Amino acid sequence: MNAFRWAELHEQQSEHFDIELTDEHLDAFRVMSGDANPLHEDASFAHGAGHRDRVAFGMLTSSFYSRLVGVHLPGRFAVLHGIDIDFTAPAFVGDRLRVSGEIVFLSEATRRLELRARIHNQDDKLLSKAKIRVGLHEQ
Repeated sequence: MNAFRWAELHEQQSEHFDIELTDEHLDAFRVMSGDANPLHEDASFAHGAGHRDRVAFGMLTSSFYSRLVGVHLPGRFAVLHGIDIDFTAPAFVGDRLRVSGEIVFLSEATRRLELRARIHNQDDKLLSKAKIRVGLHEQ
């Protein structure tokens, strides 16, 4: 886990991580969220809707933005203030996701930063993009 302090942060600073989506991810999120839409749990239904497999929950994939902020950039001292997400393509079980973020704004007065974040799959297809607002507390 990173633990960047305010003085260590700068615009254009970036971090990323990779994660492979599994059946277990989708099943656990379905149970936790209560979202029983068959698009997410029935491969035959998803095929009938024109997809190659069960479609990953958008909120499941976007939860990786929380990991980006809380573990990677800025890490330990982060407080997520807000996030605006646009979904551009679906993700599926077996996809390898690259979650990346770059600092695009820092406010010394409020100790707040903005990240431009993206999730791409193994084919470099953009799945979602986000503007993330983060506060920083240092103990």
